[in-house]
Amino acid sequence: MDTMRAALLCVLMLAPGFRVGADGRDHRYKEGDHVPLYANKVGPFHNPSETYRFYDLPFCSPDHVTEKKEALGEVLNGDRLVDAPYELNFREEKRSKSLCKKALSKKDVGKLRDAVSKDYYFQMYYDDLPLWGFLGRIKKDKTDSSKSKYLLFKHIHFEILYNGDHVIEINVQADPNLSVDITDDKEINVEFSYSVSWKKTEVPFEKRMEKYSKSSFLPHHLEIHWFSIVNSCVTVLLLTGFLATILMRVLKNDFNKYSHDEESIEDQEETGWKYLNGDVFRFPKNKSLFSSIIGSGTQLLALTIFIFLLALVGVFYPYNRGALFTALVVIYALTSGIAGYTATSFYMQLEGTNWVRNLLLTGCLFCGPLFLTFCFLNTVAIVYSATAALPFGTILVILLIWALVTSPLLVLGGIAGKNSQTEFHAPCRTTKYPREIPQLPWYRSAIPQMMMAGFLPFSAIYIELYYIFASVWGHKIYTIYSILFIVFIILIIVTAFITVALTYFQLAAEDHEWWWRSVLCGGSTGIFIFFYCIYYYQARSDMSGFMQTSFFFGYMTCICYGFFLMLGTVGFRASLLFVRHIYQSIKCE
Repeated sequence: MDTMRAALLCVLMLAPGFRVGADGRDHRYKEGDHVPLYANKVGPFHNPSETYRFYDLPFCSPDHVTEKKEALGEVLNGDRLVDAPYELNFREEKRSKSLCKKALSKKDVGKLRDAVSKDYYFQMYYDDLPLWGFLGRIKKDKTDSSKSKYLLFKHIHFEILYNGDHVIEINVQADPNLSVDITDDKEINVEFSYSVSWKKTEVPFEKRMEKYSKSSFLPHHLEIHWFSIVNSCVTVLLLTGFLATILMRVLKNDFNKYSHDEESIEDQEETGWKYLNGDVFRFPKNKSLFSSIIGSGTQLLALTIFIFLLALVGVFYPYNRGALFTALVVIYALTSGIAGYTATSFYMQLEGTNWVRNLLLTGCLFCGPLFLTFCFLNTVAIVYSATAALPFGTILVILLIWALVTSPLLVLGGIAGKNSQTEFHAPCRTTKYPREIPQLPWYRSAIPQMMMAGFLPFSAIYIELYYIFASVWGHKIYTIYSILFIVFIILIIVTAFITVALTYFQLAAEDHEWWWRSVLCGGSTGIFIFFYCIYYYQARSDMSGFMQTSFFFGYMTCICYGFFLMLGTVGFRASLLFVRHIYQSIKCE
């Protein structure tokens, strides 16, 4: 009972991650009212993970900087909101308001020049609306292209649109003519200023976030998305036709051949998949690891489906800060029971004896590598003083969720799986001694088969992968979740079909060790996605620096590993259904 109370408390603690309002208000203001403006972070434009606190740079700051309390998802997202120095009261225009006069030391100038050279941007939130701007610009010398001037913007203009008593839109612009030269290492005095203008608009408050998702719905982008869908559907149809040919013609011929009377069979040499009936259901080696992979893969599949359901109902609208991270943490914790039940019940079906060790392995199979990666990357972020470094309190909350929600549910699922008393259903009896596997050509070995199995599913999703990467590791917005969900369903179908086809060819070659092969072939798409990560980093992005590189490859390796577990599980389940079906259709001796 205490465990369930603790679990409920943790879920209630995380619930604020799904809220919309900044301060729980209804976003209605009267003329002259204070509208909350928070400064979030600064960082190099091309390195989205490398962000720093706003006041790490020598900006004008209020007398008392107040940090905004944030939900778990916002902290995981690297958001560190503080009071901004600007006053943008509702419908109050300002022509040129002095913000502060600041004496910049040589160190300050060097820090700002380095920021301008790396295309630093700042991000703020005004009434929960995001806004961005650059700190300065590099001006090339017209006479000598090798020389450049580093200019720091000292005046910015806020243009705010309103409808009635609601703020609808905000844009920020810097005036290039009002800038200061910070090329040389010398002390300078700068007066920072800003101006505000208000304009009326007819856009209703309910549609104010649509501006941020319009780029995904431009005709050009939609055309590419639909081309991706058509490409994937053609792949599925071709593969379905290929599989149907196998089932309708090849298997039909096999069934006819194997349905001859016993005398004719005795005269023939025993070849083909039918004669593996005494070995095809022989349990695989390393039962505990195999069961743990199936359990973890099933959990990750359930997690992905739940995330898609939340996306389709509109929870993850653009810049709903931290909602996705909160959902991932909560749903992963709540679905750990699925991993425990699936792994342990399957392990018991395989006549395993040490179910406790199997349960521990299941709990660590995905979480272990993820935790080690997080520890390394969090250390890197701490060294860089980046906002990606999680505070001790947040780490403690995550550990509490793991201890009070994830682990108990995993154990409960494991106990339920142990007591399920489900027996493994095999249409044929397994012989005492395994049949010898004949010498096979090199292209029938595991690695070439994995390459063939991973290529088709990857070809069905690679176009969509670019948009996902540009959203996660860039500043583009992805909101067409319906198309992404269709692509995901196609990925599952193609993975299942290609694994079944390769399993049939493996059995036809009298190789009965198909259990591990089906997992490796199904999960090989994750390896292709990892190779795409390398290509994207080198050819399609401008990311650089040790921190950004380690974050990109560290977390993408974990994601690709998760895809391997999930799709490997799909491949095995599809192959198991297929193998059971064909051996039920013949008379097993």
